[in-house]
Amino acid sequence: MRLGVLDVGSNTVHLLVVDAHRGAHPWPAHSEKSMLRLAEQIGHDGALTSAGEDALVTAVANAQASATALGTDDLLAFATSAVRDATNAPQVLARVRRDTGVDLQVLPGADEARLTFLAVRRWFGWSAGRLLVLDIGGGSLEVAAGIDELPDVALSVPLGAGRLTRDRLKIDPADTEPPTAAVLDDLGGYVDETLDPVVTKMTRIGWERPVATSKTFRTLARLAGAPPVGAGLWVPRSLTRTGLRQVIGFIRHISPSKLAEVDGVSAGRAHQLLAGAIVAEATMRRLDVESVDICPWALREGVILRRLDQIDAR
Repeated sequence: MRLGVLDVGSNTVHLLVVDAHRGAHPWPAHSEKSMLRLAEQIGHDGALTSAGEDALVTAVANAQASATALGTDDLLAFATSAVRDATNAPQVLARVRRDTGVDLQVLPGADEARLTFLAVRRWFGWSAGRLLVLDIGGGSLEVAAGIDELPDVALSVPLGAGRLTRDRLKIDPADTEPPTAAVLDDLGGYVDETLDPVVTKMTRIGWERPVATSKTFRTLARLAGAPPVGAGLWVPRSLTRTGLRQVIGFIRHISPSKLAEVDGVSAGRAHQLLAGAIVAEATMRRLDVESVDICPWALREGVILRRLDQIDAR
């Protein structure tokens, strides 16, 4: 069957269309993205701005039209932390439904962590043993660990790269100067403090294979020397804490506008990379993780796999 997954994230609205059936690899048939950076379009009152809302409606309408044209049998539409945390989320969702016909479902943070964990488990298989899965999004950090397809613990905390860039670093893509050392020290202290309850809960669980997903981790791994996308989906990639520290030492002195010119860095996310790197380093350090394997599957694949499981169970 042909499934469409519409992921309204904190950075992008991403439509992924796959041909899949139970027990088979979901093969991508089409992918399109709109870079909205919704996490940075939250006003001082906590509400998604009018401009952000308009852009979201347009992006969802375009994705829905593409999904229809491609003959999808089902469109699974969900939103993560930017919409989830917006104070005007009910009104935004109602307008999206009214103007586009798409019933956008808000995905709780813990469910986001569970679905990402499912995707990573299916990718690496049972031989991976107990997994630790880290995922840095635009609005939140998800952490999960366990031995089965459902993790024993699944947590979500507001440490997304976009959120911290907006609230703590206060930089944008056009800035020609990097953040000051004092600003970065303040961010590091905030990240460590926010991670305290995560560390307490996760260290009781234990794991055998630490894994990371998300665009942020993939970009950091690439800057640390991992093979490029062109090397293929199946090529093993990893990121060490030593390599990550070296990357931070490099990018902290580069302005967002210049960082966007670096090979392997997405221009639309370049200004968020430093915040994401600080979260990645703090999480790995606090959990005493020396290296993570990079998994190409994440939340969207987890949503697809769960849907296929549900169809098979009928």
